[in-house]
Amino acid sequence: MKKTALSIFLGFIFTMLYGQEGLYDEDQIPPYSLPDILKRSNGQTVHSVAEWERWGRPETQMLFEKNVYGKTLGEDLFTYEVTSEDTQAIHGTAIRKEVTIYLSSDKSKKIALLIYLPKRNKPVPVFLGLNFIGNQAIYPDTGITISKQWTAFGGKPGFTESGYATEESRGVRSSRWPVELILSKGYGLATAYYGDVELDKPTIDQSEESFHKWFFEQTGKKKEADSWGAIGVWAWELSKALDYLFEDATIDAQRVAVIGHSRLGKAALWAAAQDKRFAMAIANNSGEGGAAITRRRFGETIERINKSFPHWFCDNFKQFNGNEDNLPVDFHQLLGLVAPRPLYVASASDDLWADPLGEYLSLYHAGPVYQLYGQETLSEADPPPVGKAVTKGNLGYHIRPGKHDITVYDWTKFLDFADKHL
Repeated sequence: MKKTALSIFLGFIFTMLYGQEGLYDEDQIPPYSLPDILKRSNGQTVHSVAEWERWGRPETQMLFEKNVYGKTLGEDLFTYEVTSEDTQAIHGTAIRKEVTIYLSSDKSKKIALLIYLPKRNKPVPVFLGLNFIGNQAIYPDTGITISKQWTAFGGKPGFTESGYATEESRGVRSSRWPVELILSKGYGLATAYYGDVELDKPTIDQSEESFHKWFFEQTGKKKEADSWGAIGVWAWELSKALDYLFEDATIDAQRVAVIGHSRLGKAALWAAAQDKRFAMAIANNSGEGGAAITRRRFGETIERINKSFPHWFCDNFKQFNGNEDNLPVDFHQLLGLVAPRPLYVASASDDLWADPLGEYLSLYHAGPVYQLYGQETLSEADPPPVGKAVTKGNLGYHIRPGKHDITVYDWTKFLDFADKHL
């Protein structure tokens, strides 16, 4: 990607927003060498599915636990309660459920899960993803309970100056969650606010609201350099939501696609990498620490993400600030951990901060693991043109025109992909 007037302009904008200009010229990408996705830590190469499952996969996951996201430390799910149900939702075409998932015996930590299901005579497949500002924001249904948790949207329409949702917040993010379209295709949707478990504040661990503070007090464990960061907690939240879906007879929990946008795309990928029960994974504009190749240093970098969001990753990740080449893994290996399950990565043409080309290349370089399973993989190192989707075997990708967002266009591609694989 040459340095066009657009890339220069976007570089200026990012400098104003983040205080550091990113790299947006492909000619300036430093030489780099990706870790061999099939090479074990002892230097041996994995040649079969059996060897990958026995050695390659566990070793790769361990490297991400130790150096990037931290170890998932959560305990087993305790209890859940269906708190509301409407069998005549959306003009009688759907079922709406609200479920409270309790993560501790004293019920002090919980997840408010919202579920919409099409009316069917058999269990339905479901898209499961976290949202940014509360369940009430995804659809203008007055029956949805308004989240009482703090958000980062203070002063925005539908939120108080201090960041709490009001009645006016109903449906303000419906463009990102086309509920009726999803239901019309025969899929259900389950979502929860990501801040139900861990709030997205850089200083959260110094707060009484800190999940980590609560968790370590509950368990007697101590925070280590490889203890999970917020993305690890949000990934665990997704797995806890999946625990409930396996309890619900109206849902086909063997066909659940985990989905996420931006930082929650990172969480969705890490959830799918660890939890093989997810049948499909979809990451939209997940960028640095998600799908993008970090060694490219294009757009956001490890140093920038750790400075802006020091709570997202484990403390060990900070030692790779400006030191990407010494990170023992790169993020094509994260995508490889999803194999052989269907995996879709989506980018946006103006979202240079997330490195669209790096997101595509990561999917391309994850191919050797999928090939172990006899899967067809992406054959072209060059991404498809803007506005075109490409799918090969269990891998899918598109780059949409426009900015950092998740849109109906994206969802139509995800639904088409799900039709093939779920």
